[in-house]
Amino acid sequence: MRILLGALLAFLILPAVAEPQPPAGNGATYKVVYQCNKGEASDYKSLLFSVGQLKEKYGDDVDVVVVCLGKGIHLLAKHPKRPVPESALDTMEYLDAYGVKFHACGNTMHALGWTPEDMHEFVKVVQIGADDLMVLQHQGYAYLAW
Repeated sequence: MRILLGALLAFLILPAVAEPQPPAGNGATYKVVYQCNKGEASDYKSLLFSVGQLKEKYGDDVDVVVVCLGKGIHLLAKHPKRPVPESALDTMEYLDAYGVKFHACGNTMHALGWTPEDMHEFVKVVQIGADDLMVLQHQGYAYLAW
């Protein structure tokens, strides 16, 4: 009875326009997964800008994962085979320090003959990038394609 009364009081006290807040990992209100599968320097730059803007606005209240596969994998490589903005590494290290996770597709890496040692230290290698995206979405992450 106390629980029902408490729920009723909370319902009456909360404003009618309150935004729904989905549960998220690490205590964050929001969860977002970016798919990075393009390979132009401008794509990498705009992706990192977007991630930075989310972290600036929401801070610890947003959990962000960037999954790189296909051409996007070069963003995470120590010695990429595609042009990557000079500032990308500094930006990713900064974002990593604030909890942004970077995942690299193991299948893409295998196709390029790369190993985990070819990735920056803050990168987590996942077996299949597409599977990682699917699982994260199933866990409630909002999906953003880049």
